[in-house]
Amino acid sequence: MNVRTLSLAALLPALALAGCVSFGPKPPPELLRLAPVQTMPAGQQMPLTAGRSVTVLVPTAPAELANNRIPVRSGTSQLAYLKGAQWADVPARLFRDLLAETIRTRTGRPALDVRDYHLAPGMRLSGRLHAFGVDAGSKQVEVVYDATIQREDGHLETRRFEAHAPAASIAEVPVAQALNVAANDVAAQVADWIGK
Repeated sequence: MNVRTLSLAALLPALALAGCVSFGPKPPPELLRLAPVQTMPAGQQMPLTAGRSVTVLVPTAPAELANNRIPVRSGTSQLAYLKGAQWADVPARLFRDLLAETIRTRTGRPALDVRDYHLAPGMRLSGRLHAFGVDAGSKQVEVVYDATIQREDGHLETRRFEAHAPAASIAEVPVAQALNVAANDVAAQVADWIGK
């Protein structure tokens, strides 16, 4: 046997073993996302003028929301995650994208990512996503967002926004649908607060 044949013979068992090794749990067949009630039509232009834009930052969130699972609360201090349900990203980033799209469509203001703030400085929206899950006892989802806006003149305002929605059952699809409804409700409240 030559060196090349020996190398190939040594490599074949390693390749066969690689097909048997799994790192982490099996991914779910579908990932969940948030969908805005209204979206900006394709091709619609929105001028970027200083003072008109809103830069939407990703909200901070507690540790229970620092993953792509849906928290299920039972009682005052028990927390689990909904089996089989996974978001396409962490809730804070999904909620930020929903906020930005809702602000665009409801206010007519450009909604920028923090990396684009320098293009048209205007308002800055930041905040904390306190709750984004379901209560097992009441079968109600809850979205709670504490928003802070720095207006064009530098004036700071803060306000808590909250929405609840019923879930038909504590299962992946009904809970995700209810969270989408509640998240859209909160996003609309925030957009109306920002104003046109």
